[in-house]
Amino acid sequence: MKNSTLTAAFVAGSMAFGATAQADILDVHMNIPKDLTFLADSAKLMDETLRNMSGGDSGFQLYGAGELVPAGEILENVSSGAIPAGWSFLGQWGGQVPVAQIGATPFGAGPEALAAWLHVGGGLEIVQRGFDPLNIKIMACHVTNPEPGGWFNKEINSVEDFNGLKMRMSGVGARVLNEFGASAQYLPAGEIYLALERGRIDATEFSLPIIDKDLGFNQIAKYYYYPGWHQPGSADILMINMDVWNGMSETEQAMYEAACQVSLQWTLAYAPSAQIPQIEEFEAGGTIVKTFPDEVLAELRVVTERVLNAEAEKDPLYGEAYRSMKDFVASSGRWTALQTLPAE
Repeated sequence: MKNSTLTAAFVAGSMAFGATAQADILDVHMNIPKDLTFLADSAKLMDETLRNMSGGDSGFQLYGAGELVPAGEILENVSSGAIPAGWSFLGQWGGQVPVAQIGATPFGAGPEALAAWLHVGGGLEIVQRGFDPLNIKIMACHVTNPEPGGWFNKEINSVEDFNGLKMRMSGVGARVLNEFGASAQYLPAGEIYLALERGRIDATEFSLPIIDKDLGFNQIAKYYYYPGWHQPGSADILMINMDVWNGMSETEQAMYEAACQVSLQWTLAYAPSAQIPQIEEFEAGGTIVKTFPDEVLAELRVVTERVLNAEAEKDPLYGEAYRSMKDFVASSGRWTALQTLPAE
């Protein structure tokens, strides 16, 4: 079992909080507003944990999307050393680093399985190899629970309803929808509401209900569809310029690993119970919550498999990651099935 991360967390947890730090306070540039519910909170928690461990010597100075660096330019700036670190959705960088697409796999790993594969199943080591040429160290410190299928202003009764639909969606899911005639593309969080309001897009997905509320989608879209076939689990990462990372002491690196685990476990624990009250609030305000028809999900699954297999053939490292994750999920899934109790 690959447990270097957990070992580092144990070592750091046993150290005195007054340990000397080398890198001091790290400037971290985010791809989202720094006050965004849940998605930004995990970065703030990691900052707090680092400061507590180090007696205030280590931590983050967080910058929201666009404060100093546009959200879409974080990767290249961390790579060049223009900025020391960034915090973003892993899948955002799939165009530049194909293996990053594994950060959200349609019909793929759920949050617990994704976190386990990344940290004890060898997943993070595979993904890291895609970032090594860019001189970037990555840490998977946040996993988001399954997201809703999206906000729409028309009902989705068959896959034909995706034809001509302009939708904000990122990653592999966007390519799957485009196979059905949609025009799906990535938009940063801060641009989605205005695009939906002005008709540049007809529909959107973004994140969990508690986060979608902050962005106001319920004010301009009528239907809220489930399940989130495109993103059953997704990873956000801390990216650190490798020269900065290598300049840290072993003590500080261990503290970073441990603080990352604290944030990761918080994201897994916090998200599930917070969503239903928010969905009920949406419904009270007039939102219509619906589920995609089984036939639609079945056709989406078929096309997803074709798109993922094509990507695996095109990029060997992505293919290695995809096969590794599928094998890990199948193995852990059997264990879960064996231990599942019958419903009352």
